[in-house]
Amino acid sequence: MGDQAYGIDIETADRVAQEIGDAVEAGYEICLVIGGGNIFRGLSAAARGMDRAAADYMGMLATVMNALAMQTALERVGVSTRVQSAIPMTTVCEPYIRRRAIRHMEKGRVVIFAAGTGNPFFTTDTAAALRAAEMGCNALFKGTNVDGVYDADPNEAPDAKRFESLTYTDVLAKNLKVMDASAVSLMRDNQIPIVVFNIREQGGLARVLNGDGRCTVVGGD
Repeated sequence: MGDQAYGIDIETADRVAQEIGDAVEAGYEICLVIGGGNIFRGLSAAARGMDRAAADYMGMLATVMNALAMQTALERVGVSTRVQSAIPMTTVCEPYIRRRAIRHMEKGRVVIFAAGTGNPFFTTDTAAALRAAEMGCNALFKGTNVDGVYDADPNEAPDAKRFESLTYTDVLAKNLKVMDASAVSLMRDNQIPIVVFNIREQGGLARVLNGDGRCTVVGGD
């Protein structure tokens, strides 16, 4: 979305694509789960009276639009990319097939997982955790608008405390807004660390991949 109030900002998509491309060139295998809140938020629509399941399906379609936009941005910088959707739409992209996704990654391609889990009532946080577990990922990196996890919203509370590291149990017990509880639990069960960093910061992804950037790491006890 960039600095816009709605929609897809091409310059922002290109910047993120370049950072992902740099990571791929450095030897990392990358797969992405993209949300759709810049186009449609199912939970917000449900709060205004829309049927929750229908609203969630509309949100999933928004993630497919974002995934296709990111695919074109990645291919503009020379990164081979495949989009797989949890809701089959073969005219537009591949259906989600785990073994095919793994094979794409083995060939050096970036795989973008669209349409969340394919089920209403689950967020893209849960989809990211699920795909991270299915792909056997070493870590789940959550790009957000702040440089880690805080005990309060830093945009509203200037004295909010940032955590360098947390355990999964800390996140769940303190009800910290890192990811959905179901996503955190899934990462705990599979011992996959969650790294929360600022996706808006130029070069932020490369720094956290190298262990240098500002972030919060959620891991085991």
